[in-house]
Parts: sequence; structure tokens; C-alpha cells
Amino acid sequence: MTPAARTHRTAVLALHYQNDVLHAQGCIRVGLAEDDPARERVIAAAGQLIAGARQLDLPLIHIRIAFRADYADLIQNCQIFRQTAQLGAVKDGTWGAAFFSGLEPIEDREHEFVLRHHRTSGFIGTPLELLLRKLGTRHLIVAGVATHSVVEMTARHAADLGYEVTIAADACAAARAEVHKASLASMSLIAEVGSVASALASEKDSR
Repeated sequence: MTPAARTHRTAVLALHYQNDVLHAQGCIRVGLAEDDPARERVIAAAGQLIAGARQLDLPLIHIRIAFRADYADLIQNCQIFRQTAQLGAVKDGTWGAAFFSGLEPIEDREHEFVLRHHRTSGFIGTPLELLLRKLGTRHLIVAGVATHSVVEMTARHAADLGYEVTIAADACAAARAEVHKASLASMSLIAEVGSVASALASEKDSR
């Protein structure tokens, strides 16, 4: 008789930790200047979140955005997507679309996954919801860049689907600090907003 699959109440979503978004030479760079210390703080916090998820044996789902070189799969119906094409950003198979060094997935780890999408919600056009159901997940720790786009859209989508959501705010960033803060304030109505350390500590304490 096959043993019952283990369930994982909490999973971590790591969103858009890619070169074009985080690297100083990236096309998008979430608006952080090359010498802005905020860049290193966000990268360090993201690293702590990813390492913490692995240490606690939490499912870790990396979601990356990437398009064909000719952007034939990019629906340019709004400014954020038109600008992506104008910048020549996140073309699949290029350095810019690859994961930032140190934040890349371990693809042979049992509960670590990589999904690719083309919109701002991590749920649109991906098997994310089916994967979370298979894992038995009801709580998501969400972080990534940018705060007001992929993080907020994914968090709101998750909340509408009935998931409990925690935002690891120090592992998120936006083009401007005030936009980041406003997005976090807005998400506080549908999610618990804290730090990487508090999110991981809460998960550890709940065991």
C-alpha cells in the first residue's frame, strides 16, 4: 500500500529574483541605483528567506518571468508590459532572465520548484494552484520584486483563493521607497506583513 503523501501547510513563493530585476546591470533593476545600499539589503534578505525555507524543509517555489526573443508571447495591453518589450528585458534563455547568483533554485531538491509566467500574478497561466493543492498548502510566505506588481498581485490572488498570506517585506523592493511602503500598507488588509526573520520564526514556532 502506498504511504500517504506528506502535506506542507506553509510554502514559500520567491518571485522574480532574476538578473534583469536585481543585478546592477539588469534592464529593470526595480529602480534601485547601482550603489544604493537597499539593493544589497534586499538581496541578503532574499537569500535568508531561501536558505530558511530549505532549512525548515518548506516547499520553495521560484516564479520567474520570461518571454520569447520576439515577444510574440507578451500581451502588451498595459504600460508595464510595453515597457518590458521596450527595454528588451527578461528574454528567455538570456542572462537577464536567469536567476540572480545565490538566489537560484536547487531543482533536484524534492520540494523545490520553478514556474515560468507571463503576467503579474504568479497564478495566471501557471500550475501554481494545482501544485499548492498537491502539497496541502494553506499558508504562503511571499517575497520578491517588485512589491507593487508581482508580489501584490500574487498575494491578492492567493488571498482571494482562500490562502493565508505572509509578506516578507525586507525581501521585497519597488522602484521607489514610497511605492514599496504604500503597497505594503495596502496588502496589510489581506496579508500579515513582517520580515523574513519573523516569518521564519513564526513557522518554526508553529511546529
